[in-house]
Amino acid sequence: MIYTVTFNPALDYVLKVDKFCEGITNRSNNEYIYPGGKGVNVSVVLSALGIESRCLGFVSGFTGEKIKELLHDCGCMTDFIDLNSGCSRINVKIQSTVESEINATGPEISAVALDSLIEKLRILKSGDTICLAGSVPKTVPSSIYESILKELSGKAVRSVVDASGELLLKVLKYKPFLIKPNIQELEEIFNASFESYSDVENYAQKLIQMGAQNVLVSMGADGAILTTSEGKIYRGIAPTGVLKNSVGAGDSMVAGFLAGYDLTKNYEQALKLSVASGSATAYADWLSSKEDIIELLDEPSIFGL
Repeated sequence: MIYTVTFNPALDYVLKVDKFCEGITNRSNNEYIYPGGKGVNVSVVLSALGIESRCLGFVSGFTGEKIKELLHDCGCMTDFIDLNSGCSRINVKIQSTVESEINATGPEISAVALDSLIEKLRILKSGDTICLAGSVPKTVPSSIYESILKELSGKAVRSVVDASGELLLKVLKYKPFLIKPNIQELEEIFNASFESYSDVENYAQKLIQMGAQNVLVSMGADGAILTTSEGKIYRGIAPTGVLKNSVGAGDSMVAGFLAGYDLTKNYEQALKLSVASGSATAYADWLSSKEDIIELLDEPSIFGL
């Protein structure tokens, strides 16, 4: 079983506006409400690909109930912890000539609630996968991912971490199966500026040396580079398409990689499904559907470096 953890899931309220202007009343052409959050996105795309997962994290209030309802509609299983106060976030996404976002803060997560999450995670067993995705709220210790992987160490649970900065660096000693920084996050980690693909490869290899088993660096329209602890490096070229929505593309890549690896145990094939899944989301109004992914699946070019 794959378990995804989203500390601060949200309702994403997406507004399509022809030409958004500050300081005046803007009117949308269309609006949509989706469940949001990086771990949530991974689960939704896994479900689209026919892979079961269970969403963990924290929800609260009427928005929390709506998040669960929408996830169930997507075929996802949920086991969220219901907080006693506050409301889960509503994030506003404005799609216009440029994309703009207003992300809310969300409810406070107490130490007792965190203990409840750790207790839920104790049921994970050998062969399970845990996906820790995104930033954590200010009320949660920045060491929480580290604490979770420490609790699971010795259980042969496969871990996936999609985070940035210290949140990511602190878990490397637990040898996560996969980490997925984007190229900007990789530059920030090492305070570097990349001028070539070889720079990306070199710094990804540094993360391997620090403990990661596999490093998947997403590069937007330039595709992705996968570096493995076996010394293999693969580059995936994204298929061409019209960008409609960058939100969730990286999460879709994680889902595609996990699904591809579960089905084939082959890194090259996992990367191919990963790039197709991320691209399909980027070219869709929301997260990619199975049909969108299959349509693109033959297009990504994957080659070893």
